[in-house]
Amino acid sequence: MPQSLLRLSKTRWTQKCTFTVVKILIATDGSKDATAAVESANRLLSAVDRDVDLISVAPKLRRKLGPEPRRNGYERRALREITQQLNRARAIVGPKCRDINLVTEFGSPAAAIVDRVEDYDLTVIGPKGRGTAGEVGLGPVASRVAEHALAPLLIAREMRTEAGAIRVLVAVDGSTASLHAIETLGELFDLGSAEVCLMHVAETPWIELGPEEDWVTYSDEDKDKTEIAALEEELVREGDAIVNQARDLLRPYRVSVTTRTEQGNPANEILSEAERGQYDLIVLGATGVRDLKHQMLGSVSSKIAWNAPCSVLIVREPE
Repeated sequence: MPQSLLRLSKTRWTQKCTFTVVKILIATDGSKDATAAVESANRLLSAVDRDVDLISVAPKLRRKLGPEPRRNGYERRALREITQQLNRARAIVGPKCRDINLVTEFGSPAAAIVDRVEDYDLTVIGPKGRGTAGEVGLGPVASRVAEHALAPLLIAREMRTEAGAIRVLVAVDGSTASLHAIETLGELFDLGSAEVCLMHVAETPWIELGPEEDWVTYSDEDKDKTEIAALEEELVREGDAIVNQARDLLRPYRVSVTTRTEQGNPANEILSEAERGQYDLIVLGATGVRDLKHQMLGSVSSKIAWNAPCSVLIVREPE
């Protein structure tokens, strides 16, 4: 099994590690979405040796509570509540873990999670927390973690298949991030009975044809004679090569693989296929602005993370 992802420190992206124990951080706030995330992660992840840290963060009060005894009373009640949340999560993941550690903290949940993610092989978070309304999208905590977490992140939603093989849709574009995402999938997730679809979407090149010319009015014969047709043929060949490269990375895991190549808007096509195919997990390589002040997802990854009907694994390009 490749060892490139089994990192146990912040040097994870530059140094390989010979340990086989995987470190996973799972965040919970006791909400329905958070509990579903814990359950989905428990089913999606492989049965390799895991060290799991379960974290729950109680917010700090913006206003002073007055006398110190009153402040201490709030902290004791909050600590009891988040400890109960952690114990419920431990009951779900416990049987598959080598070791479980409960982490309690007061402060900003998003900041507490982001500060820790680089110490783990994978971080798991639900799409929404307490008090977040709506059926789709991300809550404020998940949104901030997705934008700023540099290590692999699983935004875990409720499973769509009740039992049996999980269905995985892997978006491939030939980038380093995309290939790294496939490695992460193979090393950390349970592919023993999985059905994996490798999907490549080529963005169709629309070239300005002139004020009196409209591409959509061209006949197929006319289109075949244009430079656009030649470019589209080249994109198809390139897409086939990208899909074959991704398939080769999955061969060691002996997983059932199908492929799809489409043209159009990548985010829209991937979301449409995820809905149509009733997938449990979308796997993405993410690129975006990365410097000391800005860490942002690319537009495709961000749109899919927000709108996916299932869990989404986001893996950034290694530094």
